[in-house]
Amino acid sequence: MIEPVAIGVAGLGVLVGLILLRMPVAIAMIAVGVGGTWVLSLVVPHVRFWPYLRQFKTLLWENAASYELSVVPLFVLMGYIAAESRLSADLFRGLEALMSRWRGGVAMAAVGACGAFGAVCGSSLATAATMGRVALPELDRQGYDPRLATGALAAGGTLGILIPPSVALVLYAIIVEGSILEMFQAAIVPGILALGGFVAVVAALVRIDPTLAPPARPMPKAERRAALRRLVPVLGIFGAIIGGLGLGLFTPTPAASVGVFLIAGWGFWLRARGEGGLDLAGLGRAVRAAAVTTGMIYLILFGAEVLRGFFARAGLPQAISGWAGASGLDPMLVLVVMLGLLIVVGCFMESLAMILVVVPFFWPTLVALNGGEGVTAADAAFGMTHDELRIWFGILVLAVVELGLITPPVGLNVFIIAQLAAHVPMATVFRGVVPFIGAEVARVALILGAPVLALGLPRLLGG
Repeated sequence: MIEPVAIGVAGLGVLVGLILLRMPVAIAMIAVGVGGTWVLSLVVPHVRFWPYLRQFKTLLWENAASYELSVVPLFVLMGYIAAESRLSADLFRGLEALMSRWRGGVAMAAVGACGAFGAVCGSSLATAATMGRVALPELDRQGYDPRLATGALAAGGTLGILIPPSVALVLYAIIVEGSILEMFQAAIVPGILALGGFVAVVAALVRIDPTLAPPARPMPKAERRAALRRLVPVLGIFGAIIGGLGLGLFTPTPAASVGVFLIAGWGFWLRARGEGGLDLAGLGRAVRAAAVTTGMIYLILFGAEVLRGFFARAGLPQAISGWAGASGLDPMLVLVVMLGLLIVVGCFMESLAMILVVVPFFWPTLVALNGGEGVTAADAAFGMTHDELRIWFGILVLAVVELGLITPPVGLNVFIIAQLAAHVPMATVFRGVVPFIGAEVARVALILGAPVLALGLPRLLGG
């Protein structure tokens, strides 16, 4: 008789194969979940296929009606309204006004704008696409080397997944049954480290090789004043959202609601003054785009639940935990191997889908290695409680997911920037991101060695 775990492993292999063949991730997960459960029902007496299918009539509704998930469409809508209001251009021009006095300042401004826009967008791919359209023409016009221009934007786009508020953090918190607010608080310091690291890479590159960037060209005073005037309200809105979440002044769903209201209000105000901004047509486009994106996210969530049911019936997560525990390997080594696998998977899988597929396997294994849910910090293998491990692991997961988005051979952010910069060969873009990959590896190692970088703010604000 075929072992259920063997069927689970085979299903996992089929899932990876379907994703490599570019089948939509949600459809691939549903197909493997349903097909795998049907096979299990043929060989395992206690698995019933038709009762498993009947639960689908409530499963999708339970996901869509979840209050915790209501924050997802609001954050998505906030990002689309910001794009329709051209706040991305205001961010870039304002930061360019501040940094153009230094060599490489426009590339630094592009990275900074990616970080700020990512804070309201919550998606790395959307951040890279939006800021690439805004910043690439200006970098080309000023004569930046294509390696630096495209590499900085591809790397900067990854900031959208970590800097709160982040849709990926929301989904991770739901999977591991953690606090969304604590995850947002934990991401602030690592997000600032990532942003600062990328700016430092640009500064170091242009110092080592001045030909990568033209000499500094400070903006004319009148143009600089106008750019800063448009920047201040935008940074005020974004700062209020991030700061309020970080300090625990409000929870994520109200924060997203306020963010949508403030960004839309500012966009309409700019429109009324004849300075671009947001009109009703743009608002309609933002709502439609947010509905499509939210539908895609909810379908992926539904697919993940279907797949999780199959793997649970096959006993695959428990088997992986058992194998890891019986291996005798140091828990920290097991964690490093997990992070390495996440980097590889991130090269060909979209970040949200990767979190939903991989984390349910890795998280129970780490809990078992750490000593279980009720373990104290003194007795835990990682020297932290169950709740602290959940936060620390989540930040590490998102950091390496960021890394996978720019890692050869199939970094998704690199593909997006290469499509926008059609005159730049793909190999040039990959060469451009190599120094930024080094900065990301250093940051992951820093968070691994100093968990307080992720845990410090939640500990402080949680008392």
